[in-house]
Amino acid sequence: MTPTLGRIAVLGGGSWATALAKLLLSNEERILWYMRRPDRIEEFIRYGHNPVYLSDVRFDTARIGFSDDINRIATEADTLVLAVPSPYLKSHLEKIETDISGKNIVSAVKGIVPDDNQIVTDYLCERYGCDPARMLAIGGPCHAEEVALERLSYLTIACHDREIAFLFARSLGGKKLKTILSDDVEGIEYAAVLKNVYAIAGGIVSGMKSGDNFMAMLACNAAREMRRFIDMIAPHERDICRSAYLGDLLVTAYSRFSRNHNFGSMIGKGYSVKAAMMEMEMVAEGYYATKCVHEINERGPHAEMPILDCIYRILYEGSSPRKAIKAITGTFC
Repeated sequence: MTPTLGRIAVLGGGSWATALAKLLLSNEERILWYMRRPDRIEEFIRYGHNPVYLSDVRFDTARIGFSDDINRIATEADTLVLAVPSPYLKSHLEKIETDISGKNIVSAVKGIVPDDNQIVTDYLCERYGCDPARMLAIGGPCHAEEVALERLSYLTIACHDREIAFLFARSLGGKKLKTILSDDVEGIEYAAVLKNVYAIAGGIVSGMKSGDNFMAMLACNAAREMRRFIDMIAPHERDICRSAYLGDLLVTAYSRFSRNHNFGSMIGKGYSVKAAMMEMEMVAEGYYATKCVHEINERGPHAEMPILDCIYRILYEGSSPRKAIKAITGTFC
C-alpha cells in the first residue's frame, strides 16, 4: 500500500509548533491544530497570529481546524506532529483515548520523556503500540525564530520508511526551508536531546566570559561526547559531522535564540539554577535532559561523558559552575 500523510495535525502551541504550522501551510491546503487553552485559540482566530509565540507570523486561520480537544484532533488526523515540550508530553498524551497506533507520528519534541528516560518514538511504540516504520523525527539545525524571519533553514526528516520521510519533507519544504532525509531516527532524537545539554554548557562558559577559544574546545569535545553516547545507545552507520548532529549542536550552543544557551548563560553569570528557571519564559529542555541522560548512562553500558556529568553536578548537586567547568578542562583534546 502506498504511504500517505492524509490529514496533518500539529499538537502544541509554542514557538516551534507555530513555526512548523507555518511551514506546513505553505504546502498543505488545510491543517488541524491542537492547543491546550481555548482562550489562546480564540485570540489566535481573532488576530490571525499566535498571541504569545512568534506573534509577527500571520496565518490564514480559515485553513486551520483549531481545537482544545486532543481526542478530536487525534481521531480526525492521520499524521500527528508532536511539538510539545518534553516535560509536558506525557500529560497531553495520557488524555488520548482514541487508537493512534496506525497513524504517522512525527516527533518534533527535541527532548526525552522524563521519568521513563525514553526518546519519544520509543515511548510511543512501547506505550501506544505505534508502528516504528511510521515514526518520524525532526532534526535541526533550525530555530523557530529564524523560520519566522524566513531565513534559509535546514531540517533533517528521519524515518525508517523513506517514502514517508519524503512525503513529510515535501510538506515542509520550500524556498526558505531545505530538507534532508535520514533513516537514523533514534540517533537524531538522541542528538536533539544532547545538544540541549551542551547548549547549557555553552551558555555557562559564555556567561563566565571564558572566551571564543574555550567555547570552540567545548563544542569540539561535546561533539565527540555526543558520538560516543549515541553510538553506544543506538548503533548505526552515521557521520556525527552532519547537520542533524553537529549542526544542531552548534546552532543551539552558540545562538542567542537558544533558550538552553540563555539558561546556561544566567547560571554562568551567577544566577542560581532555581532563579534562572524562574526567569525563563520558555522551557529549557536541557535541564530535564541532563538528568535523564545521566541516569541512562549510569545504568550502563557507560560512555565517557565528562561534560554531561559536569552539567549534572551544576544543575542537580549544587556544584560551583566555575569550579565544575575548570575540573573538566584537562579532559579536552
